[in-house]
Amino acid sequence: MNTVLNIKHSILGQPWRWRMLETDARDPGFAPDDLVTQLLLARGCPRDALEAHKAPSIRGFMPDPSIFRDMDRAADRLADAVQAGEQVAVFGDYDVDGATSAALMILLLRDLGLEARPYIPDRLMEGYGPSGAALVRLKDEGASLIVTVDCGAQAFEALEMARVAGVDVVVVDHHKCAAALPHAHALVNPNRLDEDQGAGGGAAYGHLAAVGVAFLLGAALIRTLRARGFFAARPEPKLLDLLDLFALGTVADVAALKGLNRAFVAQGLKVMAQRRNIGLNALITASRLTRAPTATDLGFALGPRINAGGRVGKSDLGVRLLTTRDPAEADRIAVELDQLNEERRAIEGIVQEAAETIAATKSNRAVIVVAGHGWHPGVIGIVAGRLKEKFGRPALVIAIDELGVGKGSGRSIPGVDLGAAVLAAKEHGLLVAGGGHAMAAGLTIAADQVEAFGDFLSERLDAAVTRAMGDRALLLDAVLTASGVNPALVAAMEAGGPYGMGWPQPRIVAGPVRVIKADVVGNGHVRAIVSGDGGGTLKTVAFRQADTALGQALLGAPPHRRLWLAGRAKIDDWGARPAAELHLDDAAWAD
Repeated sequence: MNTVLNIKHSILGQPWRWRMLETDARDPGFAPDDLVTQLLLARGCPRDALEAHKAPSIRGFMPDPSIFRDMDRAADRLADAVQAGEQVAVFGDYDVDGATSAALMILLLRDLGLEARPYIPDRLMEGYGPSGAALVRLKDEGASLIVTVDCGAQAFEALEMARVAGVDVVVVDHHKCAAALPHAHALVNPNRLDEDQGAGGGAAYGHLAAVGVAFLLGAALIRTLRARGFFAARPEPKLLDLLDLFALGTVADVAALKGLNRAFVAQGLKVMAQRRNIGLNALITASRLTRAPTATDLGFALGPRINAGGRVGKSDLGVRLLTTRDPAEADRIAVELDQLNEERRAIEGIVQEAAETIAATKSNRAVIVVAGHGWHPGVIGIVAGRLKEKFGRPALVIAIDELGVGKGSGRSIPGVDLGAAVLAAKEHGLLVAGGGHAMAAGLTIAADQVEAFGDFLSERLDAAVTRAMGDRALLLDAVLTASGVNPALVAAMEAGGPYGMGWPQPRIVAGPVRVIKADVVGNGHVRAIVSGDGGGTLKTVAFRQADTALGQALLGAPPHRRLWLAGRAKIDDWGARPAAELHLDDAAWAD
């Protein structure tokens, strides 16, 4: 890839490279539609599929659910339960993907005339995933079928206990699987090692979040019931009305927004804008959003509030919110989640400060593994993500309790499969439990194994991390004048979305510019007003950069020196009329 503006060493010490083809939009004849085409091509869209990707549809990307192993068996068992009016329990994880997956199954079964019981384990008391005790208790309380969502792929002991107790379990998951699978009536997971690896096989959908797998199971269930004549006297449920849950769970779980995910999230955002789900409507209001939510809002406004219930509050609040029929209850839960999210932020800040101090002594390791006694396990995943961003390498944060048991959560970087490495560590006897996917993982570990685990990960992933960091560069899509960063450009770029993991948000360069005014606002953010050579001003924000080289360059830029600014163009709608602003990722001196 050629460098952008010949910048090989930016203020943050990285080269700037074109994501694909050079787009210099400073030409007065530049048309925004040209940029949209380039954005799609640069993200892997074939030229003959441009139109389909400009308007991604369900029809264009929906696979036959039967391509997945055990899908038809799972659908048949659920159909039997619906027709017989069995008691069904839905066992979900306590994060957003788990909450949305459980809510999707519960709402669909409700529309089919069956009121399923939700069960979300307590993060602190029960930990991640199904326990045998919980499954047997559900059976003893009347459940003849249990559906686990966003968990279960590694629950060997728990599922064996359920089998002995005589209850059927259908596992709906997306986490990495081992070669051996736990016993279940059906185990639907595109990341099973025995899935078809061909272009149209189930393995091609390994990027789905659990809510995506649950949605496909829902489609298979409706098809099965249709074939049995179940809808002869009743209307079919509108499965597409549940795409708002698909969108929220997929984005919040940082699943790759490509192919089916991108198409379904795009449609799910349209469903969410109609605010049909009573709980989501209340959550949008509590999040103080005054417009239709975007993919960014799902990841940074709605998702964290759902997560707050499982992290520092009551684990079932998210599912209760998303499945309630009562607007007053929805309002109460949404307000509670908003308050818990504020509490989570305070706890997170304390743990992050301590974790960063330890991580600074390990910054030369391929993988940063930090542990602390008394850290709140509800925020370790967020802190791991912060460490990953700060140090540019995979990071795991482990909270050790008073019994010497550590609960860990990790986040990875593109090109480094953390979930597979955690599974390998478990197989080597270093972990009590563990699993995940390429970009995130969770684990349970004895405190005296933390150092050995860190050594194992760094040795195993050293080559992959070295390659990933060697390829480190700021990838850019276009160069514009400061005045070219305007609402029309932002609207044009949004046509290439929704953006997220695997379908990165466009990053542009604006300039050259001079800093007119810069100051520190909020929690270490640097706000700067800049002016381009052709006149006009542009507002920029560098989040959490006050103490970095980027923040100091903005704050101390002399009036005679010009800068190129790289970042993401956004709409600032606080004023009387919408204006564009640039959220900065880096900068480079222009002279």
